[in-house]
Amino acid sequence: MADSPARNGGVRRRMGLRDLGPGLLTGVADDDPSNIATYSQVGARFGYQLIWTLWVFYPLVAVIQQVSAEMARATGKGLAANLRDHYPPWVGYSLVAILLVANVINIGADLMAMGGAARLLFGGLRLSYAAGFLVIIVTLEVLVRYERYARVLEVLSLALLAYVATAFSVHVDWRQALAGFVPTLMPGHHYATALVAIAGTTISPYLLFWQAGQEAEITQRDSTKAALIARPAQAPCELRRIRFDTYIGMALSQIVAFFIIVTAAATLGAHGIVRVDTASAAASALAPLAGPWTSAVFAAGLVATGLLAIPAMAAACAYALAGILRWPQGLGAPIHAAPRFYLVLVLVCTAGLGIVLLPFNSMRALYLSAALNGLVAVPLLACMMILARRRSVMGRFVITTGSLIVGWAATLVMAAAALVLVDSWIT
Repeated sequence: MADSPARNGGVRRRMGLRDLGPGLLTGVADDDPSNIATYSQVGARFGYQLIWTLWVFYPLVAVIQQVSAEMARATGKGLAANLRDHYPPWVGYSLVAILLVANVINIGADLMAMGGAARLLFGGLRLSYAAGFLVIIVTLEVLVRYERYARVLEVLSLALLAYVATAFSVHVDWRQALAGFVPTLMPGHHYATALVAIAGTTISPYLLFWQAGQEAEITQRDSTKAALIARPAQAPCELRRIRFDTYIGMALSQIVAFFIIVTAAATLGAHGIVRVDTASAAASALAPLAGPWTSAVFAAGLVATGLLAIPAMAAACAYALAGILRWPQGLGAPIHAAPRFYLVLVLVCTAGLGIVLLPFNSMRALYLSAALNGLVAVPLLACMMILARRRSVMGRFVITTGSLIVGWAATLVMAAAALVLVDSWIT
């Protein structure tokens, strides 16, 4: 018997807050402490001049996240599983291996920033705070039922409003800030590096694995849902939900980035502080410039964004490795049903804490992570865009021509960013 529209979700209805989920969490996870450090550095050095990149990159990142989510929802498989099924094994293994290394470094850099922010707020040892945050993250992600844990993450996303508050707590030349929306190009190595940094922080490979994994898991957690190829009548509502969820989530990410750049430009940049080594250093520098309240709110936001982003990074690694190796997976699965999935999650987080213990300059760690992400992003995006256009993979749900064009544009942008990074190594 065919599914009725009422049962399969095919009835058209107005999108609302209850439709926000994987896309929203992906967007807020995109503003992790390492990204906040990048935006703070951009605002400090260039003032409002690079604000235009936010609206230029928004459609690129929104569409590629949409494509990854739609592919997962159509096939019922995560991104890694689709790579495994349609490409030679070495392709998937190589991409996942680089992703694992990049995410471990990024988790370590984020834990450094969170520890530094907590030390700024309360005093004490950065390492102790970093270890404490890691225990909280692993405990919640492994032991708490996913439905409850997802609600915790969604509540934490409200912490991003801290960066809106900091922008309105300092003196901002809003005329200049709005003028920054007009694209301008400047000569020089630092400007090119800043463009590359923004591209790398906006389009992050782990977000593709995370959102795709979440969408694929919907078909496992909810008995009324199935891969759209198997139940095409569910498609209209499900695809509308994915697009609404993704566009809202990525818009929130870019809006928060705007306020971080504005805050840094109006405070750090206006006082000649053009170098920001870490996000926690930016928070510390705000105290004498904008007052202790602004500094404390900025630091508290760092802790909250880390609690949001690190689980996504760790889970992305677990989804990727489990998908490639055909292991049972899913944050909604009990531990005994997917032990290796959860083991990977714990090991990745623990390895990230190990990065904190190493004599690593945090900015060098972030640079290495960005470089690795750049290396994996280009082939990953290319592979994904090819699969998303194949009827043998997507059935009748192949992506539209518009999504195809924007997705390949994002791939070319990341390829250009990777070339700039390689050139900087050589020179």
